[in-house]
Amino acid sequence: MSIWRGRLGRWRALAELGVAMMVRDQTKLAGSLAGVFFACLLTAQQAGTLSSLVGKNTMLVDHAGADVWVMPFETEQIIATSTLDRQALLDVRALPGVTWAEPLYFVGGSIVGPDGSSEALSLIGYDTRSPNFAPWFVAQGDVGALTAPGTVVLEDSQRELLAGVNLGSLREINGQLVQVVAFTRGLLPFGPSYGFTDAATALSLAGRTDRDPSFVLVRVAPGVDADALAETITERGHGALRARSSRQFRLDAVLFLFSRTPIGITFGTAMAFGLVVGCVIVALTMLSAVVDNLREFGMLKAIGAGMSDLAVILAVQAVGYGVLGGFLGISSFGLLADLIRSPTLDMQLPTFAVLGLPLGMIVLCLVASILSLWRLRGVEPAMVFR
Repeated sequence: MSIWRGRLGRWRALAELGVAMMVRDQTKLAGSLAGVFFACLLTAQQAGTLSSLVGKNTMLVDHAGADVWVMPFETEQIIATSTLDRQALLDVRALPGVTWAEPLYFVGGSIVGPDGSSEALSLIGYDTRSPNFAPWFVAQGDVGALTAPGTVVLEDSQRELLAGVNLGSLREINGQLVQVVAFTRGLLPFGPSYGFTDAATALSLAGRTDRDPSFVLVRVAPGVDADALAETITERGHGALRARSSRQFRLDAVLFLFSRTPIGITFGTAMAFGLVVGCVIVALTMLSAVVDNLREFGMLKAIGAGMSDLAVILAVQAVGYGVLGGFLGISSFGLLADLIRSPTLDMQLPTFAVLGLPLGMIVLCLVASILSLWRLRGVEPAMVFR
C-alpha cells in the first residue's frame, strides 16, 4: 500500500508540473488549443452534415411506423423504381404475426405555377382512411382533408419553389388540377421534396388504372421477430419481391449512400483532413514547447526522472489540450448548428459522436505527445551544467 501511495504521490507531482509547464507559455497554449479546437469543430461540422444527409435519405423509414418493408426485388433504396403485384399485399396481410399491411404509392410529378414554371415533386400516395400512416411534422393545415379527391400536402419550406403555393391554392400536377390542404416542414429528401396525397389521387396523377403499390408497409404483432418475418415474405416471393425489416432497410439505404455515391468519400476525406491538420498543429506546438524547455527536462533527468516520468508530464499536457480543445469544439459546433439550422440543413451529431469526438481529440493529442517524447530521448542530464 505504501508503494502505491508513493507512486500516486509521484504521479500527482509530475501531473502538477506538467500543468504548470503547459500554462506558463500562454501563446503556445493558445496555439495548441486552437489546433484541437479547429480539428474538432471541422470534424463535427462534417459529421453533422453527413448525419443530416443520412437522415434525409432515411426519413421515410424512420417515420413510417412500419416494422417491415416489402418491395420489388430490384429495389435497393427508398426510391420506387417499379411496382409490386397487388396480390403481394393480400398475401402479406394473410400471414400470421402481421397486425396490418398498407400499400404505399410513389408517383413522380411536376407542379406548374400560374406563370407556367414547373418544379419536380415526389408524391407519396397512401390510404388516407387508415390510421396506420400519415405525413409527419405538419406545419399548417389539416392532413385529414386528404380524404377529399384531388387534394395534396406539400413542403412548407418549398412554397415559393413549388409554384408559390398557399393553403387552398389550386395548382396543376401532371396535367390535373389539385388543391393544397396542408404543409409539412423539413421533409426534404435527396431530390424533389415529398408531397402526400390519397392513393386514388396518386394513381390518377400517374395515369394508372392498376392498384399495384410501390411498397407494402407491415406492422408485426408483439413478440414477432421482424427480421424473421421479412425472410419468410422474401422466400414466399420466389424472386419477385423481397422484404426487409425497417432496421435492415435503413442500413441498406445508408450503405447505398456510402458505397454507391461520392458522399461517403467526400465527407470521410474532409473529416480525416481535419484530424490530420489538428494532429500536426498540436504536434508542432508541443514539440516547440519541449525544445524551449530542454534545460528543464534535462534537470528532471539529472535529479532522477526517467522517460516514464517525462511521459507522464507530456501525457497530462496532451489530455489537457484534448479535453479543453474538444469541449470548445463541440460547444462551438452546437452554436453553429443552431445558427444555420433550416429545413434544408439540420446538422445533428449522434450521442456517440458527441462523446467520441472529445475522446478522439485526446487520442490525437497523445499521439502528438509521443512525437515530443521521442525528442526527449537524446536529452542529456549534463546539459544543465553547461
